[in-house]
Amino acid sequence: MTHGKGREFKKLPSLTSANLESIKPAHLELLLLESERAWAYAMELNGKADAEVDSGSKFRHHSTGRFRPSLLPPPPLISAHDLLEATAYTLLLNGRFLLSREDHEDALSQLCVARYVLDLLASHAQTSRDHALAVLWIDQVGPLIRWSAHQMGRAKAYDVDAIVRDVAPKHIGDLVEGWDGVLAKFKEEGDQTTSSTLKGKGGKAGKLDSSKLMWEGEVVPVRNPELVDVLLRVQGAEEKLSSSKQDSKTPSKSKGKGGKKAAVAAYDAVLAALSDAEDVARKLNEAQKSSSSTFPADSSGGQSGTGQARDMHFVHTYIVYRLLSKRIQRDLLLVDAVDPRLHPALIKLLDTILQSLAQMRTLSIVDDSPELSASVEGRVEWTKARRCLTLSLCYGSPPNTKDAKYAEALILLQHAGVHLRSARQGGLDTIESDSAEDPNAGVNEFYPLTKSGVDALDNSVARLGTEYKRAWMDKGVVGAEGEDGKKTKKPTFFNIALNYAVDLDDPVLMGRLRERAGKAPVPTPAPPSQRPGSDARVAPTPKTPAAAKGKTLEDNISRSGTPEPKPAAANSNSGRGSGGLSGLLGGWWGRS
Repeated sequence: MTHGKGREFKKLPSLTSANLESIKPAHLELLLLESERAWAYAMELNGKADAEVDSGSKFRHHSTGRFRPSLLPPPPLISAHDLLEATAYTLLLNGRFLLSREDHEDALSQLCVARYVLDLLASHAQTSRDHALAVLWIDQVGPLIRWSAHQMGRAKAYDVDAIVRDVAPKHIGDLVEGWDGVLAKFKEEGDQTTSSTLKGKGGKAGKLDSSKLMWEGEVVPVRNPELVDVLLRVQGAEEKLSSSKQDSKTPSKSKGKGGKKAAVAAYDAVLAALSDAEDVARKLNEAQKSSSSTFPADSSGGQSGTGQARDMHFVHTYIVYRLLSKRIQRDLLLVDAVDPRLHPALIKLLDTILQSLAQMRTLSIVDDSPELSASVEGRVEWTKARRCLTLSLCYGSPPNTKDAKYAEALILLQHAGVHLRSARQGGLDTIESDSAEDPNAGVNEFYPLTKSGVDALDNSVARLGTEYKRAWMDKGVVGAEGEDGKKTKKPTFFNIALNYAVDLDDPVLMGRLRERAGKAPVPTPAPPSQRPGSDARVAPTPKTPAAAKGKTLEDNISRSGTPEPKPAAANSNSGRGSGGLSGLLGGWWGRS
């Protein structure tokens, strides 16, 4: 482009109104790429010059030779906006070049004017992408200004804004040719662009809604154009989701499953856009960390990009939080749409919600907020309780069947009660305090949870536990084989009697038990002495008193009597005292 083929230099033709139409944006982009290539090679040579002690001057001289071609003068026949961008870029490169030569005074004037122009571009940006692009370059100029002011011994060198307000107006007329005309043309172009945008697209094209990018009452700093592009797609998908929610509230459009299917599809689009945004933010975060660790200070002595890396990490964490919240909203919608009888599907969805909440709990922005972390913990416990309740239905339903496992179901209901108590103690009070004014109210927005909801789930757990206990007692225990060879069902009182150590081998007691259970008594076989043909003497059976007929079963249970003390035999051989005392002490005195 500069000298054509061969070694003969050929000057480029000047831009005129005649050949301006043949110039395409790609031609100017090639010039910018050549300038960037020359600047990057100059920075590489500067690094070699600092590393090599002996041949450092040679590398530094070569670096200066590559630095000069990077100073691309702005072409005159372009728009005022593009002219200001090229001017700011040229001033920034020129300031870096002067810093490499330790000319801090001239470098400070160049950098302050560049910062002034960039502030002007940021304040009059028509789209969020243009604003983020200007802010990105502002972040690069700030440390250079601070370093130059510090090297010059200026007071309050840390206040970059004050230095720019003091230095830029003094030098901007000299460094920017025709500054007054360029500024007037820039404002005129801005007014025309604004009016055409308002007429054509409603003023929302390319603009991020800052009200949806809030955290703890502050706007999330989005300082990268690539991130702005993906967040604009997220914003468009969320607008479609809001419209689908409004349609679902309309009776004519919400009939059947079509409304829920449209809502799920809208959530899928939002999740896809947020996934792309998370991928871009993660790569930018890793690149920022790598550059901050590899280059703790730039070649001109500027400060490290620790603040920028911290902001990028925060933005990435915020996007992950939004992604998890939308995923939980989608899963909750599916939980409401799934047939309640499909317990395995509900358990799978609840597991996914628990996984999302667990990931959300580990985020730094959640961990730094005690109220938000308590709210997330409360929802974790409530989801676990709901999962235990659903899982108990798999074991205990359908009731009164052979396949029902009431022991497992009751254990799960006990676990559900424990989780509900943890939800009340850990995060329920914070959950109730979520409001529109609370910066962390987004938790209650994507996962609403109130005290009445916890009470309703607790009542369901108690009611289902009572049903399972009654069904388990009605089911009873299978007993011994009857006369027909089939196992009979023992009465409930039989199980209670076992707890009181009742002698079940007593035929009289067993007969009374069967009589109480409504069963016919089993005939007791006669003892051998009373069988026909037996000549053994039989002791008469004592008759039961008439008063004992009305007694209860417990009165008929025979108990072993308490032995009575035997009277002490009188000692006729000893003449000492009464028989009682002598009988007790006779063993001590011996025999006479």
